[in-house]
Amino acid sequence: MRPGTERRSVPPTATDTVRLLAIGGSTRGESGSAHALADAVAVARSAGADVTVVSGRDLMLPIYDPASPYRSAGAQDLLAAVRAADALVISSPGYHGTLSGMIKNALDYLEDLRGDRRPYLDGVPVGCIAVAHGWQTAVGTLHTLRTSVHALRGWPSPLGVAINAAAPGSNGQLAETSDKLATMTGQVVEFALASKLMTQRSG
Repeated sequence: MRPGTERRSVPPTATDTVRLLAIGGSTRGESGSAHALADAVAVARSAGADVTVVSGRDLMLPIYDPASPYRSAGAQDLLAAVRAADALVISSPGYHGTLSGMIKNALDYLEDLRGDRRPYLDGVPVGCIAVAHGWQTAVGTLHTLRTSVHALRGWPSPLGVAINAAAPGSNGQLAETSDKLATMTGQVVEFALASKLMTQRSG
C-alpha cells in the first residue's frame, strides 16, 4: 500500500468481530483470482476479521438442483458458512466473458436461504473481485458478479476490483491493485462492523 493510503480504524472488540466468508472460484492455487482472494483475506484478518475461506476444490459442488432436497456435505458447509457470515468477499476468474461455473453454482445454492430469517444475502456487504486475461472479460465478470449480489439482496462494496491478469506484474502484485483490494476489503469489514454495532445497540 502506498504511503498515506493506510486505512485507520479502531480494531473491533472480541464480541464485535466481523465474520467474513471468502469464496474463490478457481481450482488452480496459483491463479490470479486465488492470489487476489488471498490478498483480500490478509487485509481482512489484519483488520481483526474472523475469516473462513471456501475455495478451490471445496467449492466443487454438485450442480444445484432446486427439485431435490439432497445437499452434499460440501453444499451444507457452504450454506452454514454463508448463514454465519457478516460479510463476504467473492473472487471469480473470468471464463468466456463471465463468472466461473463454480461461482455461479455456489450462488445458485443460496436459493436455499430464501426462507431464512435473513433471506439470501439480505443486507450483507460483499466485496467483488474479477480476474481475467483482458479488460473486457475482467470488467464484464465484475459487472455480472455485482449484479448477482444485488439480486441476492446483498450490498456490493462501493469499490469492486477488476484485474487484467495479462498485464505485466498482475495477480495482485501491482501497487495500484493491492491498494484497490485493501480499500475494497476495508469497506466490507467496516460496513459489516457498523451494521453489527447498530444491531447490538438497537437490540
